[in-house]
Amino acid sequence: MKEIVINYVRHGSYLDSVALMQFSKKLLKLPGVNEAAIMMGTPGNLQIMADAKLLDESIKDLEGGDMIIAVRADTRANAEDAIETAKNLLEKPKDRLDSNFSWKPKTLRSALAETPGTNLVLISVPGEFAAAEARKAIRRGLHVMIFSDNVSVEDERALKMEAKAQNCLMMGPDCGTAILNGVPLAFANKVPRGNIGIIGASGTGIQEVSTLIAKHGGGVSHAIGVGGRDLRSEIGGITTLMALEILERDPATIHIVLISKPPSPDIVKKVLRKVAVSKKQVTVCFIGMQSCQLPGNANFAATLKAAAESALNKKFLKDDTMAERGFKENIDTPSFVRGLYSGGTLCAEAQVIFKTAGETLVSNAPIPGVKTMNECNETHSFVDLGADEYTQGKPHPMIDPSVRNAQLRDALSDERVGVILFDIVIGFGSHHDPAGHIKEFLANYTGVKTILIASVTGTETDPQELKLQIAKLKDAGVLVASSNADAASLALVFLKKLS
Repeated sequence: MKEIVINYVRHGSYLDSVALMQFSKKLLKLPGVNEAAIMMGTPGNLQIMADAKLLDESIKDLEGGDMIIAVRADTRANAEDAIETAKNLLEKPKDRLDSNFSWKPKTLRSALAETPGTNLVLISVPGEFAAAEARKAIRRGLHVMIFSDNVSVEDERALKMEAKAQNCLMMGPDCGTAILNGVPLAFANKVPRGNIGIIGASGTGIQEVSTLIAKHGGGVSHAIGVGGRDLRSEIGGITTLMALEILERDPATIHIVLISKPPSPDIVKKVLRKVAVSKKQVTVCFIGMQSCQLPGNANFAATLKAAAESALNKKFLKDDTMAERGFKENIDTPSFVRGLYSGGTLCAEAQVIFKTAGETLVSNAPIPGVKTMNECNETHSFVDLGADEYTQGKPHPMIDPSVRNAQLRDALSDERVGVILFDIVIGFGSHHDPAGHIKEFLANYTGVKTILIASVTGTETDPQELKLQIAKLKDAGVLVASSNADAASLALVFLKKLS
């Protein structure tokens, strides 16, 4: 049966992307609707919709301020019903959003008028508009955190140079996590105040290290996100170097942790020169880098767990009996491991552990020395479900855990897969009950032979409560390790038993 695609355009109409995602999900629940999206008409969004086969020939000459309703359905009647439903949702969007959605001022000027003491602006608008909003904030002398992605490299560097000249911190773009003066921003966790400062080009990397520090009796002074491109040559590590200066001056910080995937070699040298003149101890965690020549006040950590241990100057205990409790002898060999991650850096950390153990593996987001998934698929594979190919036009899996469903279903039905590794990341910004979602999903797979191993990044004071999330996973038959690194190490133990 040929599907029907219908588009409807509202010119000069803007709504926050989070609200549009909520409305898009409502359309997907309608009878006969196979795919649907409500998005702003930016070039990037148009490409996303074209790739999803959601655009018809009527879409021409759109601007970023135009909104598109696009539906692909079994019949024209179903498609037209979905379009009408979308129009109704958009008539009074404030009244039709979920109850936990908070309506905010529409402009920077009105927001500042409402909260005149503000000194930091968090920007989450389509990338085409994010740079302009950031520039307005910087010229008002405000610190900026850009949650948005799709900001050009040229705009990022220009914004960071201007912010530096104004003595303002410019975090991002694509900055998912920060904790400033004890306040969690975007995807972050509630952790105790302490004397460890964190600088991270990775959101989930910051979350894993900060929560491990909290679990083992430590605390965080500040966690400063810099954005995924800051340590590239094109940007020059501008925010990272500023963050090092800020934490160096901060009397509450005695130890600094640097987290990133491997930076450009010239930026590594620049950052380490700054580290060398610091009076504080520094842990350098460049995930995927084997090691690097460090000054005397710095230690290298190959994993996020090792970084937290270095910051606290202690080794963490792990449950060595878990492998015996969870082993199932009826799994046929050979067995592969499938890693399904919502956190990109958690995916990278697991790759480090498998690569160090001499295992062959592939990933859609490979660390140095690991092959891409299309090069070799008859081996262990680690998937970053937060990568663009999985999130274009859809919520991040930390917001909507159902993004993982299809991959999890495929892994459970694949007889070659003996172990499935996955992460649960809780905290502010994340889904209200990701472990509950997994438990409900796995209820349809009772009696499966596959071993499931997870870790939970979070704390007891997070809205979802760490113990409750762990309990739900265990009820579903999942083995829960004390860290993401321990989960990967446990999978290696099972591989030896299965071989």
